[in-house]
Amino acid sequence: MALDLEEQEQVDEFKAWWGQNGKKVIVAATLFVLIAAGVQGWRWWNDKQQQKAFALYDQALQHASSKDAKEVKQVTGAIMDGYGSTGYASLSAWLAGRTNLEAGDRQSALAQFQYALEHARDDASRDLARIRLAALKLDSGDADGAAKLLAEEVMPAYTALAANLKGDALLALKRPAEARAAWQQAFAAMNDTDPLKALVEIKMDSGGAAP
Repeated sequence: MALDLEEQEQVDEFKAWWGQNGKKVIVAATLFVLIAAGVQGWRWWNDKQQQKAFALYDQALQHASSKDAKEVKQVTGAIMDGYGSTGYASLSAWLAGRTNLEAGDRQSALAQFQYALEHARDDASRDLARIRLAALKLDSGDADGAAKLLAEEVMPAYTALAANLKGDALLALKRPAEARAAWQQAFAAMNDTDPLKALVEIKMDSGGAAP
């Protein structure tokens, strides 16, 4: 069918535009398809990783309930080594750390709680791991390591717990004035029903001496 003059002009304009931009359009469309395929592939892979990690974590929990420390360590280690990008890696570190502590293996527990701190997926988990690791360091004689961990701010919900522990670490480092300031911060953050509030008050009143 013959084209009228206006239609022919439009065809000619399109041919000219395509001659200048056709390759760019093809490249852009190809990239879009590749990116879309890549995203879909990554989601599929991530879902598979989550499913595998969950299955292993469920096994670890079962071993923990039956007090099989050897299997707990083996399975949680497999999760942390092979599925570090999933949320189950941090949970496995917590479980392994608790298991190691119950078995008296403090060094392994320290390593697990350090892993939990570094791989936490949210602020709450990160702060809890920081406090747990600091407490373990202090109990192991590393007051300086504990104080450094607690130098960073935590969520308001954990301020009292962290500040109280920070005061204990600073006292162990023979810095009683700073220790008392930390306990004051902890005391101010506690409500009247907090079971630790009376103890913190005794620490403040003693000026850093043992209650």
